[in-house]
Amino acid sequence: MPVITNIDDLKRIYKRRVPRMFYDYAESGSWTEQTFRENTSDFDQIRLRQRVAVDMTGRSTAGQMIGQDVAMPVALAPVGLTGMQDADGEIKAARAAEEFGVPFTLSTMSICSIEDVAEHTTKPFWFQVYTLNDDDFMRRLFDRARAAGCSAIVVTVDLQLMGQRHKDIKNGLSAPPKLTPKSIANMMTKVSWGLGMLGTKRRFFGNIVGHAKGVDDPTSLTTWTANAFDQSLDWARIAKFKELWGGKMIIKGILDAEDARMAVKVGADAIIVSNHGGRQLDGALSSIRALTPVLDAVGGDIEVHLDSGIRSGQDVLKALAMGATGTYIGRAFVYGLGAMGQKGVSTALDVIHKELDLTMALCGERDVANLGRHNLLIPKDFEGVWQE
Repeated sequence: MPVITNIDDLKRIYKRRVPRMFYDYAESGSWTEQTFRENTSDFDQIRLRQRVAVDMTGRSTAGQMIGQDVAMPVALAPVGLTGMQDADGEIKAARAAEEFGVPFTLSTMSICSIEDVAEHTTKPFWFQVYTLNDDDFMRRLFDRARAAGCSAIVVTVDLQLMGQRHKDIKNGLSAPPKLTPKSIANMMTKVSWGLGMLGTKRRFFGNIVGHAKGVDDPTSLTTWTANAFDQSLDWARIAKFKELWGGKMIIKGILDAEDARMAVKVGADAIIVSNHGGRQLDGALSSIRALTPVLDAVGGDIEVHLDSGIRSGQDVLKALAMGATGTYIGRAFVYGLGAMGQKGVSTALDVIHKELDLTMALCGERDVANLGRHNLLIPKDFEGVWQE
């Protein structure tokens, strides 16, 4: 059994164990991948202020996200195709999150359905929805999420059009994977992954196949997906989603101050500063660079969370100290899932928690609630000086 001390250890195992098309799906961005790279490299520009001779006993990483108690302010982000990274992947990730005491967010484009995850967990989870054209499907999706006991919806607003991800196109990404000579040759080297997939019935998009009109198999799903996303989306429609849902709503995909203010107006309970992991608009700011202007725009009227680029507990600490009230990990938990299933997700959470706890102590803090910009050394031009 390898010794796991950081998220990169899990990533190396994940790369060996999972078919290339699903590794590339997680480990890629759109176009040149500039934003994908800068999501992580921009965290490196922020330094930590070490403090000594302070009482480090009785530390706590516990907090709240949208009123929900969390063991640390880290939620599992919605990731499509998670059940292709490891058999029944969404169920395993949700169980690990529940056991640790952090929120799990199920993607609409998951392999395991809402009902699958609810059946195998005991606590409410969050459910992510896209802004789709089909009003009837959206209403039924909300009804299903309510019936499953979901405590919040996460509305993704930065995917009216899908950014081009070269690797996915070249790999012929699909669920289940297309059987080509190249994909078969690669999958034959991933024995444990293949055995897991043979042992599960969940290999399609469980929230869509059999639920969306006319979508009864993978072929019809492709046609439906191509036309599903609402390119005419506006804030009035997002407000309608809030009305249809009737519960807590988080808006994911905010990078601009004006968009943040609009999210407040339509009644969101939180916003997620996110560039979709660098998978949509290549050349956009990294999430950590975009955070401060968004915080300034909303003035504490709403919770501001952050995703895209977090690979360590130190990244979590930096985001919280910059002013975020919560963070999300996507790739970091997927690495663990692909490497070691549910245990790998638990390991990823343990690694991040330990890094957060120790770094907080060495910065002279005993509670995540006390973190602030005073714990950081931030370059003067970090947010950038841009032409008006």
